[in-house]
Amino acid sequence: MASILTAKEVSGLLRLTEATIYRLAARGEIPGFRIGDSWRFEMDEILGMIQRKKERQNGENKSME
Repeated sequence: MASILTAKEVSGLLRLTEATIYRLAARGEIPGFRIGDSWRFEMDEILGMIQRKKERQNGENKSME
């Protein structure tokens, strides 16, 4: 079963403010879903997003060399 996080938990994990997490989620920049007025996030999706961003940045850095 997937681990579900709150916006507060994601903000701590990513070291961003809760307001930033809400804004990014509303824009679709981080994977999340709403239950009523609350945002929820799957841990695996957040970790996957972080990994993809790291891989993209590493690829960009290598192409600049």
